[in-house]
Amino acid sequence: MADAPAILDLQQAEMAPPPGEHAERPITLRLMPGDFALVESRDTARSSGFADLCCGMADLVSGSVGFLGQDWALLDHQETAMQRGRIGHVFAATNWIHLLGVDDNILLPQRHHTNRPDAALRDEAAALSVAFGLPGLPMGRPRDLSQADLARAACVRAFLGRPALLILEHPLQTRFRDMMPALLNALAAARDRGAVAIWLTGNDIVWRDRSLPATHRLRLTAAGLAPAPLPNRMKIA
Repeated sequence: MADAPAILDLQQAEMAPPPGEHAERPITLRLMPGDFALVESRDTARSSGFADLCCGMADLVSGSVGFLGQDWALLDHQETAMQRGRIGHVFAATNWIHLLGVDDNILLPQRHHTNRPDAALRDEAAALSVAFGLPGLPMGRPRDLSQADLARAACVRAFLGRPALLILEHPLQTRFRDMMPALLNALAAARDRGAVAIWLTGNDIVWRDRSLPATHRLRLTAAGLAPAPLPNRMKIA
């Protein structure tokens, strides 16, 4: 894939700050097919802002954000919708429409951004659900599922549709560590077909796991995005 274009290309991208706050440093990041960026971020609001930046949903003061060779700022509404159909996203905050079943929540992004037949979406979502440890595509309302099963369902929604870019905002948390094998298997399969992944975490168990096959280890702070050294091995008491 040496001649393939970058999947995600942030060049000195500086977001407009919220009212009353100072601007943060511009961000440069170029991810090629198969790349996996593990990003330490202790601030979930900053993580979400960075995710919005990657998805072309943040106002820029300067710089550019390219996705699949196209500048988000130059796309019209229809092109933007089509491109966002190529992004899988696990959100840091709860992101369920409580009036809909979890199955419809899972299928909604693909229904909105693509023209795939509903039967094909349901078949793929059911297979992913089983891969992530659910008995099948969950049918109840979000309030009917445990937090662990909602975390699994969020991963199903993110990986549905063979996305080119995966953004995982704090997807595990410590109490869901049993999801790690399924998540790593899904990431490996996605990267094998050329997708890139960004995993934002403030969890030391994840961040200090030296076995994670990250091609980039980065730290996101108010000073911007910078390379971070491989952490020391965790001491076992």
